[in-house]
Amino acid sequence: MVVLIKILQVILALSILIIIHEAGHFFFAKLFRIRVEKFYLFFDVKFALFRFKPKNSDTEYGIGWLPLGGYCKISGMIDESMDMESMKKPPQPWEFRSKPAWQRLLVMAGGVLFNFIFAILLYIGIMAGWGESYISNEKNSIYVNDLAYEMGFRTGDRILMLDDYVPERFEMLQADMIRKTTGKATVLRGNDTLDIYIDRNMVGEMLNTPGMFGLAVPFVVDTVPDTSPNRNSGLTRGDRIISIEGQPTSYLQDSRELLKSYQGQTVTASVLRDKDTMEVALQVDTTGLLGIYTQIPGIENRKYSVLEAIPAGLRLTFSTIGGYIQDLKLVFTPSTEAYKSVGSFISMGQIFPASWDWYRFVNILALLSIMLGVMNLLPIPALDGGHIVFTIYEMVTGKKPSDRFLEGAQIIGMILLFGLMMLAFGNDIGRLVR
Repeated sequence: MVVLIKILQVILALSILIIIHEAGHFFFAKLFRIRVEKFYLFFDVKFALFRFKPKNSDTEYGIGWLPLGGYCKISGMIDESMDMESMKKPPQPWEFRSKPAWQRLLVMAGGVLFNFIFAILLYIGIMAGWGESYISNEKNSIYVNDLAYEMGFRTGDRILMLDDYVPERFEMLQADMIRKTTGKATVLRGNDTLDIYIDRNMVGEMLNTPGMFGLAVPFVVDTVPDTSPNRNSGLTRGDRIISIEGQPTSYLQDSRELLKSYQGQTVTASVLRDKDTMEVALQVDTTGLLGIYTQIPGIENRKYSVLEAIPAGLRLTFSTIGGYIQDLKLVFTPSTEAYKSVGSFISMGQIFPASWDWYRFVNILALLSIMLGVMNLLPIPALDGGHIVFTIYEMVTGKKPSDRFLEGAQIIGMILLFGLMMLAFGNDIGRLVR
């Protein structure tokens, strides 16, 4: 059931994003009276699952069977359809190639523009409807995994600075460190401030090792629900469990493996209440849990009115675009080995929740819309970015690339995209095997 829910979310998200992107091309083509021959969700190689052509319309609409994208076939344009026969005929007034360069530029940029506008609208809606919640980095400490420990970080450290940057959001620490190719992290360890120097050659390992910095959660009681085996233990809100069976539990994570060894048994816990320490008998259930809700420190909640949500949504959109551009720079820098983190639809499916959650779905949809927009700006001939580059070249020099050159560039671009697709699938299969 979980797999089915994830698959449905991936298909729905892809369908929405493809339609939005192709609608951008369609809108500007129609605006400039350019004929659009086909508007398809997914590719109709050999046959289509569904197609129809409205009366008195030049455009055929349909759904293909190959879910690797979609397309808007514009008359007089060299695209992935590779329809060269029509290009041999004299240019017609309604064709793409007959229009001024600035109009062709807008047609090609329309998909990316619509993706970014869609992301802005989604983020504004999120800010207005749900607000913004994040874990502040200001007073929180890290709980390290093996890689972070190897790099010199220790559980309980508080990261103050990454080079000259002061991180605000705890959940973004690892991403910030990678994107900014940080050379030095300044941390507070106990009462001492020290610098940890970071080997930039470890970027690939950091990209492929999620969870370097977990939130070090103090074992402080928030509530004990009525369904808990410890509902009558006497624990109250604010109590801090500092040890179990004599083993220190400075943080919640320290207790997990320990409690599993006492499944179904009673343990003695040392509990700090204000300045007093007392011993409390606690029952461990058969799954190795105490049935206690703990306090999560440093959560910041911001609410926005509809008017306030507009600039907040714009800021979030442009900061997300900037972050993703930094990610792409790493991917195209071979020394970082960031290309090993490139994923396909399999990776996409893993980021969706196991149960339907509109808040998370809309957030992921906004992020994917930005990723699709930025990816299409890459100057690869088969992508919108390649067509945009050629059109700008024409506008600057006054020389239009020949159809033969554009045909060759399109073929090269499609080969590059196919190679990138194979890399993504290969990475995902390798991760599944491991």
